[in-house]
Amino acid sequence: MSRKCKISGKGPLTGNNVSFSQKKTKRRFMPNLQSKRVFVPELDRSVRIRMSVRAMRTVDKIGLMPYLKKQGLSLKDVTS
Repeated sequence: MSRKCKISGKGPLTGNNVSFSQKKTKRRFMPNLQSKRVFVPELDRSVRIRMSVRAMRTVDKIGLMPYLKKQGLSLKDVTS
């Protein structure tokens, strides 16, 4: 399973671990992905989506279908 948000497209970023002596080693910053069941009133059913918490907050605020429309996606693109 990829570490990428199905809705927002958020994926891992790279950066450096910096020790006290300023020695730098590469590291990855992973997105906070969660699996969540979202109720879609337009379809009168729930769907399970793996998405970032940031996308969850937006879906809670404006709804799943308007957010997908804004991102140019369909429900088929994001469900497993």
